[in-house]
Amino acid sequence: MKIGIIRCMQTEDICPGTTCFKVLKNREQAFGGIQEEIEIIGFNSCGGCPGKKAVTRAAEMVLRGADTIVLASCITRGTPINFPCPHGEKIKEAILNKLGEKINNIDYTH
Repeated sequence: MKIGIIRCMQTEDICPGTTCFKVLKNREQAFGGIQEEIEIIGFNSCGGCPGKKAVTRAAEMVLRGADTIVLASCITRGTPINFPCPHGEKIKEAILNKLGEKINNIDYTH
C-alpha cells in the first residue's frame, strides 16, 4: 500500500504528525490489520480552509504512486485541537470525485 496523507493546515504549528507516523509504523488504529508493506508517498496539508488545495495535492500524490489517500485525524476527528474540520466531508467527496476508482480512502489515522 502506498499512501498519501492529507492533514489540516490549522494544526501544523502544534502537530508535526508524530502520532500519525507512530500508529502507521506500529500498525495501530486506522492501520491495524493491514498486512502489506505501507510506504508513505506524501504528507501534505489541505492548503487551509476550506481545503480547496486538498484535491490537487491528493492528485499529485497519486501521480507519484499513492494508491490510498488518508485524511488525517486532525481533519476528520479534530485531533489535537478538538475541532473536526467543518469542510472534511466536502474535501473527501471532492477527492473521491476527482480520483474516483483510482484510489482507496482511509478516513482517519488515530
